[in-house]
Amino acid sequence: MTQWHWDPATYLDNMLAEVPAYRVLQEQTAAAAAGDARAILELGIGTGETARRVVAFHPEAKLVAIDSSPEMLERARDVVPEADFRLAQLEDPLPEGPFELIVSALAVHHLDGAGKRDLFKRVAAVLAPGGRFVLADVVVPEHEQDVVTPIDWEYDLPDRVDDQLDWLREAGLEAETVWAEKDLAVLRATRPKPPG
Repeated sequence: MTQWHWDPATYLDNMLAEVPAYRVLQEQTAAAAAGDARAILELGIGTGETARRVVAFHPEAKLVAIDSSPEMLERARDVVPEADFRLAQLEDPLPEGPFELIVSALAVHHLDGAGKRDLFKRVAAVLAPGGRFVLADVVVPEHEQDVVTPIDWEYDLPDRVDDQLDWLREAGLEAETVWAEKDLAVLRATRPKPPG
């Protein structure tokens, strides 16, 4: 996923060209995010493609969205104008929760393994009890022939699904794979409710 994917004007066309199952990934992400949510956080909103689908399941929810690109935030504002947009990187402190739903699509793979582990701990800290984190991203597949998304290994740093599930569990979340195709996966991690 080369640098030019940051151009909001060409982002969708580039994603469709580089990520063969992009539309299916988006549909699976939105389906995994279904359920009650009054407060939603999106990590890396990009042009708002994921947000548009997720908000359709949660029309009354308040959406807070972060992205490191002012241009992307401006484009997303056209798609989901009612959201609270914040310029921030994934490594920055997360907005104060609690959130019943946190979503990220095609952003977290830019963090290395240690960065993902740290993010997952911070995600768990701002999730409401019973809240869900839906992570849709490029992953390192089990079989080399399943690598179909261009990766530069400098800016793109995907990890294996099982490693990410372990890191989500280390953060105190109950994690599962809800969809996978070649080098794409949608993971869902839930913060357990306290007993009683």
